[in-house]
Amino acid sequence: MSEADRIIANVNATMSMEGLPLTDEDKERLRLCLSGKKSFEVTVDELISRYKKSA
Repeated sequence: MSEADRIIANVNATMSMEGLPLTDEDKERLRLCLSGKKSFEVTVDELISRYKKSA
């Protein structure tokens, strides 16, 4: 298991305890950030923008 997969599994386990398991899209988003292909800051900004539009 890669370091990124271990981190994603841990995040998923924590979120699942709260009844909010990660979707495949969430896991891919994390994988892109952990690999350095996309920054966490840009990803968070995109998510905020996405959900502001749908609210």
